[in-house]
Amino acid sequence: MDRKNKVFIATSLDGYIADKNGGIDWLHSIPNPDNNDMGYLKFSNGIDALVMGRTTFETVISFDVPWPYTKPVFVLSNKLKEIPKSHKDKAFLVKGTLIEILEQIHGRGYDRLYIDGGTTIRNFLKEDLIDEMVLTTIPILLGGGSSLFTELPNEQKYELIETKTYLNQIIQNHYKRKR
Repeated sequence: MDRKNKVFIATSLDGYIADKNGGIDWLHSIPNPDNNDMGYLKFSNGIDALVMGRTTFETVISFDVPWPYTKPVFVLSNKLKEIPKSHKDKAFLVKGTLIEILEQIHGRGYDRLYIDGGTTIRNFLKEDLIDEMVLTTIPILLGGGSSLFTELPNEQKYELIETKTYLNQIIQNHYKRKR
């Protein structure tokens, strides 16, 4: 079985995924007139479902756009009691340890997972549960905010699989966990 937990996320040059106020407008600081998805569709075609934290889920549903996902979304939360009615068939609340949550999701037939949201990614990394990361670097220094990476219990080595440049300024690196 090809079980993989993958990350696809953008950071600033100084490693932040949100600015000091939690904002993400800086993600659009480089003009993208052709709306290049920078590999997102290809990445999305290689996953079965998404796993995200409550904060990311609440941020996504606050956008004034239609639900952006075509695959099931599993929301990790200890605070959320239920998924809002507007998203009941699109998102599913899961609880437990990360291993228990993965067992629940795998038990539903979803093996290739997109892990999204800062806290969720950091928690998966702490448990050494990330197999691949696609990190897109936007050429901006935020000087603070929400960092993608924090202290880990052990060193983790990754192998660079591919590097791409988008819009002549944005660098995207694809890494695979060396085990």
